[in-house]
Amino acid sequence: MNLIIGSHVSFNNKNQLLGSVEEALSYNANTFMFYTGSTQSIMRSEINDEYTYKAYKLMVENNINSDNVIVHAPYIINLANRNDEDKYMFYIKFFKEELNRVKALGFDKIVLHPGSAVNCSREDGIKNIIDGINLVFEDTKDTKILLEFMAGKGNELGKNIDELKSIIDGIHDKSRIFVCLDSCHMNDSGVDVSLIDNFLDEFDKKIGIDKIKCFHINDSMNPIGSHKDRHANIGYGTIGFETLNNIVHNKRLEGIPFILETPYVNRNQSNEYPPYKYEIENFRNEKFIDFIQ
Repeated sequence: MNLIIGSHVSFNNKNQLLGSVEEALSYNANTFMFYTGSTQSIMRSEINDEYTYKAYKLMVENNINSDNVIVHAPYIINLANRNDEDKYMFYIKFFKEELNRVKALGFDKIVLHPGSAVNCSREDGIKNIIDGINLVFEDTKDTKILLEFMAGKGNELGKNIDELKSIIDGIHDKSRIFVCLDSCHMNDSGVDVSLIDNFLDEFDKKIGIDKIKCFHINDSMNPIGSHKDRHANIGYGTIGFETLNNIVHNKRLEGIPFILETPYVNRNQSNEYPPYKYEIENFRNEKFIDFIQ
């Protein structure tokens, strides 16, 4: 099985995409995910084509397929909330620009948190998301939106298969709407991910496995059904390495990029480091080696 696995990496003004690729390679990854700017603001730097060219050259040299690279939308976009029409339209405009930015970088997949139903029913929130995505698609081309499966914290939408299906059913251009699963979010929403094939059976029946284009692979700090969304390092949470390893190596998910979003390890306040190289190695070897000793 050809395992496609990486982590989220930084994308900064200093060397942009080139730095993202270099960071991914330092973890021995063969894919990666990044945000094109701040996760909490609309501030974006101009894309430097020289860095992009150098990044692609490095990707080709190291067998990183651009089709497997994922971009993540900033958290500030909440298409479920339409209480302020001007703000709603502003974020639609910004999201259109973000999709065009993804395309300019040569990629075609962006993960979106569906949104939170603020001062409205869940049904109205879903309708707002559908309307927003349809408007975004009207003025953009090619870039695909991957709705993320959420933990159900607060009024988060997309916390189960049925809510994701409701959104997808309302999208006019279904060739551009897909799903990003997340093992921590699934666990915290109430899914027993140790029975992943049961989940995939239901997903395939209601939406279709071909709609899964990314899988965030994270352990959880919380028990199943907690609706809290706190990621843990692989093998150090309530899900455990064996269950997560079975997901990563499930034949039905072959060819889908797995992305780690686990926290940095902090041994003694002064020695914080990213865990991704070790977590990737453990998954490749299908053996858990303790890297936090």
